[in-house]
Amino acid sequence: MFLTILAALLLAGPPAPKYPVEAIAPALRENAHAVVRAYDEVVTVKSASQLVKSVHQVVTILGPGAGDEYGVLSVAYDDLDRLNYLRGAVYDAQGHLLHQLRPAEVHDQGLGSSGGSFMTDLRVRYADLRQPTLPYTVEFDYEITSNNTLFYPNWQPQSDENIALESATLQVTTPTTLPLRFEEQLLPAGAATAPTVAGSQTTYRWQLAARPAVEAEPLAPPLSELLPAVHLAPATFEVQGYAGSLDSWQNLGLWTYQLGKGRDVLPPALTAKMAQLLITDPDPRARARKVYEYLQSSTRYVSVQLGLGGWQTAPAQAVATGGYGDCKALSNYTCALLRAAGLPAYVALVGAGADHADVRAGFPSSQFNHAILCMPLAARGSTPADTVWLECTSQTEAFGYMGSFTGNRHALLLTPEGGRLVATPRYGAQANRQQRRTDLWLDATGNAKATVRTQRVGLAQDRYAQLLHGADPDEQKKYVANRLHLNHFTITSLRLTAPAASTPALPSVVEQLGLDLPNVATTAGRRLLVEPNLLGRLAALPAQVGPRQAPLALPAASLTQDTVRLHLPTGFKAENLPQPVQLTSAYGTYTSTCTTLPDGTLQYVRQLETRRPAGGTTLPATKYSEYQDFSRKINQADHAQVVLVANGA
Repeated sequence: MFLTILAALLLAGPPAPKYPVEAIAPALRENAHAVVRAYDEVVTVKSASQLVKSVHQVVTILGPGAGDEYGVLSVAYDDLDRLNYLRGAVYDAQGHLLHQLRPAEVHDQGLGSSGGSFMTDLRVRYADLRQPTLPYTVEFDYEITSNNTLFYPNWQPQSDENIALESATLQVTTPTTLPLRFEEQLLPAGAATAPTVAGSQTTYRWQLAARPAVEAEPLAPPLSELLPAVHLAPATFEVQGYAGSLDSWQNLGLWTYQLGKGRDVLPPALTAKMAQLLITDPDPRARARKVYEYLQSSTRYVSVQLGLGGWQTAPAQAVATGGYGDCKALSNYTCALLRAAGLPAYVALVGAGADHADVRAGFPSSQFNHAILCMPLAARGSTPADTVWLECTSQTEAFGYMGSFTGNRHALLLTPEGGRLVATPRYGAQANRQQRRTDLWLDATGNAKATVRTQRVGLAQDRYAQLLHGADPDEQKKYVANRLHLNHFTITSLRLTAPAASTPALPSVVEQLGLDLPNVATTAGRRLLVEPNLLGRLAALPAQVGPRQAPLALPAASLTQDTVRLHLPTGFKAENLPQPVQLTSAYGTYTSTCTTLPDGTLQYVRQLETRRPAGGTTLPATKYSEYQDFSRKINQADHAQVVLVANGA
């Protein structure tokens, strides 16, 4: 018997090659670091509380760099999401099997804690099949059983720059009594197949084929917003016995609100302490500020992502006793403090992060990763009605300030009646401004010393506030140095401070900087040529080559003001000053002047205010050339030179 099997194997010969590189169409190799040969995802909804997702992924890595990342696969899992298996294999350029992934080569890593500020049951299982010789092809298969049906997986098989797609499919099978909700994004015609019904099950199918690699364009939205995708969500779901509906924002908010119901009870002594503020601080805003200051001085943030704890808040009593909590717990606790002080407030869910996309408002689903607090203030005397938003996880954030982390987007307000999408604070140019004063002492050889005082307000100070409160002097210096855009310099001094805000809810950071600047001016005989605008230059955008594909995503509106005092070397005078410049367009205004002060010092003044014209933050691709021309003219004006000449020349 054994000999018969052996003979059969010998006659069969080696296995046929799989995924040879030569089979990839030339059009898919163009500008591609890797080609996704197959991405097949199957989602099977077992019940309102469980689904199974399996993925078959094949990627050919053509070149080093970003494409090589596809040789590694990482799959996250936790107590609610069980990883059933992870398998893999790697093939050479001809499609011959090089190696089959062994169980011992699948590594497992926990993300249990980080300095006491991160508590989670999340783990990662990963395998590395990268090869030293290019090209090669990796094949991975894995399956997850999820008992967290609040989240259905999304499908976007092509989402990175310079990655082509050969073939991808999505199949979702669900009980007909649990209808699937989905939102299609930029799918080509014919990608979707009409649902089919077999017995008590309904199956949905999508497919994509032969999509060339995409190259990112300047000022384009994230590629994840520009490439085909299918977003999935349930109509009804259940997490650890808590059932809910996702057919509306109201019902999602109601489910979340109910999870926290009864968990806002404070210790009696703390309730009495907050109630006392009604007597000592009759003004609601002043009272709220005192509550917020108490929160910041008595609690710290600890992320909790353990099972249902990812959505259900810890009791306010536990936060009061322990002095810590995650975003939900601290927001719920602050809400309880404010109510004890006679101030209504509501927890709100938000997608946090400077680069986090706003919610897809027409597709109710769990698109949030953070909780904040919303406090409506009624009109009082001559003071109009207002809404105060509070970030409850920060011990340093200004009262009422959201910034780039949670501002300029929508949040889901959680009320007893359910959820409601509302706008967080919108920050325009005046709330995103920078004022810089530079004194430049130039010597006769072209070297200089400079002192620079920069005040950043609102959005402009966000990153610098993080440096001030969370980075050591070396980290601060490195960050500042990387953004000076000077050829040669030495930082001789650096100090960051946070003065009291002159505008409510708009914090500021002041940076005081000392610089040595060798060869900052060009010598030409007895003349010195120097560009006074050393630190405020706007980089020019590249001209568009060929038809632009992506829309134009404008940066946040801002106001930048620069004043440079150029102190001349002894024996020099100004021979030629730049002409005044004034530019106006739909995207902003720019002015610059250079004059001689009575004491002989030269003063250069520049102001740039950018705006977002009617049409919102994203404009048609055809507007890029117009915007690029505006930036080019500013860049030219920013490089204007002053010509100094030695007396007697």
